[in-house]
Amino acid sequence: MPEKTLQPRRTRARLIIVTGLLLAVAAVALLRPHILGPGDDRVAGPAENAVTTAPDDEQRTEDPAPDPFRRADGSAAYRPAVHLTPEQRWMNDPQRPFFLDGQWHYYYLYNADYPEGNGTEWYHVTSTDLVHWVDQGVAIGKYQNGLGDIWTGTAVVDQHDTAGFGAGAVVALVTQQVDGVQRQSLFVSRDGGFTFESFEGNPVMDNPGVDAWRDPRVIWDDARDQWVMALAEGDRIGFYTSANLRDWTYASDFSAPGLGVLECPDLFPMAVDGNQEDVRWVLLTGANGAADGMTTGTAYWTGTWDGQSFAPDDERHQWLDRGPDYYAAVTWSDPRLTPQEQLAGRYSIGWLNNWAYAGSLPTEEWHGGSASVVRELSLRGTEDGPMLTSMPVDSLAGLEGPAQRAPAVSLDAGGSTTLGTPAADAYRLRVVASAPEPDAELRLRIEHEDGTFSTVGYDFAAGQAFVARDADAAAAQMPPTYQEISTADVAPVDGQVELDVVVDVASVEAFVNQGQAALSMLSYGDSRPSTPVAYAERGTVELREISVTPLRVAEPTRTG
Repeated sequence: MPEKTLQPRRTRARLIIVTGLLLAVAAVALLRPHILGPGDDRVAGPAENAVTTAPDDEQRTEDPAPDPFRRADGSAAYRPAVHLTPEQRWMNDPQRPFFLDGQWHYYYLYNADYPEGNGTEWYHVTSTDLVHWVDQGVAIGKYQNGLGDIWTGTAVVDQHDTAGFGAGAVVALVTQQVDGVQRQSLFVSRDGGFTFESFEGNPVMDNPGVDAWRDPRVIWDDARDQWVMALAEGDRIGFYTSANLRDWTYASDFSAPGLGVLECPDLFPMAVDGNQEDVRWVLLTGANGAADGMTTGTAYWTGTWDGQSFAPDDERHQWLDRGPDYYAAVTWSDPRLTPQEQLAGRYSIGWLNNWAYAGSLPTEEWHGGSASVVRELSLRGTEDGPMLTSMPVDSLAGLEGPAQRAPAVSLDAGGSTTLGTPAADAYRLRVVASAPEPDAELRLRIEHEDGTFSTVGYDFAAGQAFVARDADAAAAQMPPTYQEISTADVAPVDGQVELDVVVDVASVEAFVNQGQAALSMLSYGDSRPSTPVAYAERGTVELREISVTPLRVAEPTRTG
């Protein structure tokens, strides 16, 4: 099929813009729901069946209470309402959370010296619901033991004192880098993960003479009574075992050529469709997706683990998220659940950013993008084998306000309709659509008052969901990679496609058909609330269910 493009034929776009300027002053209010953004080559149709909500002026007071769905006055233009960001400086890779003393402990890589100085360390936040976060400060500082700064790794709760630091001690295995050499070091916390000390025997794994040797992911293999480490080693994942978290023995490796330098691996078991008699192991890693028409992303295989090596069901990899901005993902289970429940589902969080433009984002108070919303994973059986599905964590629903629902509507080719006016900085857009004409395409545009927009859509002819931001406020200043359209093959179910989209100030995360596909991307526009508008491209599209649900602001609590 020809390459999909949402970019304009520039000559026509310029004629539209010039003509529109003559009427702009008088018509801007009327055009707002269908304002032409840069990169659009068609004229929006009338706003049939538009859903609107008029402000209730009578309920206003001279000193109104803060709006729970709007960020505080003075917030940075692109500060998310429901996504985790640092107060300042720089963030990147997430570290796998653990649950201890009634709360989740989560770390991410942080550079307090950005942009003047280099080096990352572990910044600590806590949560009770994986939605609201509390800053706890730096837990593992950089350049403190002579082995360099602190990169990605894993913190585990050593319940049985295998490492000799006491039952319940938190032990972190992390990569440190100095003079270009990557080694694995151990840090221990005796206060529940708030502060760590460097182990006097560091590094516990010295570099064997390779360039890329990093990101240890450590799990407890209960069936074999051992610790297992997956380590990124160039185009392969190395596996190591240990009885005490200090002494590690090489077991095997898994080669994945064609995916560039691998990073941030993960290894875990899951039951297919919750069936405890059909448990597969999943090997997951950050990878380069150029061969698959992607940028970077999170690839995975399902297979078996015998305590020493991983054998894939299929040599072909799959992608956890087909958007441009879901990288360095980690997964984890909830220890409060039964072993059977832990096999049926687990959580995931990723870095919403991409190294192709990570230092070029139009933020000022902080840099490095944000964390994604936490997701719930399951392993679903398909004709092509087991497949991971992902959906926003259930507790995100705790932020939801009253939903705006609209009646079903049929859009002829070229038609459009405004789906709601959420009047919130973040919201959840849910649409169920079908197409009586096989060539139809649905575009859901997240439109901003400055004329910029991003797009989530579904091409019924190609059987593809897609996201694009070639018309957002940052596109013209970003590398070409930023403007590329991302697609995911996903077939309709009973002739229908379900789109569940989490929209925040500077990001869009789309989930298709209950998580069969996910596409995540940063996207920038006017900092005022956006408006979702549906367009029927080519054929007729039927919108069977429509809802727009505002999300309450859940910015991190800063402890100073």
